[in-house]
Amino acid sequence: MDTEAKHMERDRSSTPEAGEKGEGSRSVRSSRPSEGLGRRLSVMSWRSAGLLGAACTVVVLLFSQFVVQPFQIPSSSMEPTLQIGDRVLVNKLAYRFGSGPQRGDVVVFDGTGSFVQEGLEENPVSAMTRGVFAALGLAEPAETDFVKRVVGVGGDRVVCCDKGGRVEVNGAPVDEGYLHPDDVPSEVPFDIIVPQGTLWVMGDHRSHSRDSRDHLGEPGGGMVPVDMVIGRADRIGWPIGRWTSLEGADVFAGPPEAERMPGGAHG
Repeated sequence: MDTEAKHMERDRSSTPEAGEKGEGSRSVRSSRPSEGLGRRLSVMSWRSAGLLGAACTVVVLLFSQFVVQPFQIPSSSMEPTLQIGDRVLVNKLAYRFGSGPQRGDVVVFDGTGSFVQEGLEENPVSAMTRGVFAALGLAEPAETDFVKRVVGVGGDRVVCCDKGGRVEVNGAPVDEGYLHPDDVPSEVPFDIIVPQGTLWVMGDHRSHSRDSRDHLGEPGGGMVPVDMVIGRADRIGWPIGRWTSLEGADVFAGPPEAERMPGGAHG
């Protein structure tokens, strides 16, 4: 009898009561909702980060489209002023409020119809992808985009070269200190009058630049319409070691203003 009683007591003590089972189940169940909540919060945080990133990208693209766009330099045509791989910040508002490009300005322009024949088409998908990356300065610009220095504006007579081998603008010689040290102002002689509403542009590395001189015999005579100018390159933004402003060359302060009348190439 005593043995059976002790056995019964041991069985009761080793078996949890129903209430104890319930307590254990509730503690297990109570941990699961917190785990689910943590996962939901994690998903929400990733979604928020994704939405914030997308919003920032849209803002940057809009800013690049209408205000300032980084432009990657793809060639050596503007050395030593600009080097391959430099990112220049192009001010798209520079000429929006009445003032036009000035002699000495470094400008980015769409060469379609002047430097590049019209009708060249790019795959729409690749064009859009390249455009997005180019707008962020992460890819080279379109093949129709160029960066050059303005040497003559509407009405100017630009001649090369005088007895000293210098370019003349409206009869005044220009000492182009920004030229590549291995270059002369031009090995191609020319004598042109820039039509109103257009620009005569040249690269600083004259022997490595395809510019207005190379299109003299083509429709438009190498002139770039002002309304095809994308903006003025105001600053080198990258790499950090080359961070500097690109001010218009003051060597063009000497040439007098020309009479503003329609003109064309003289030779």
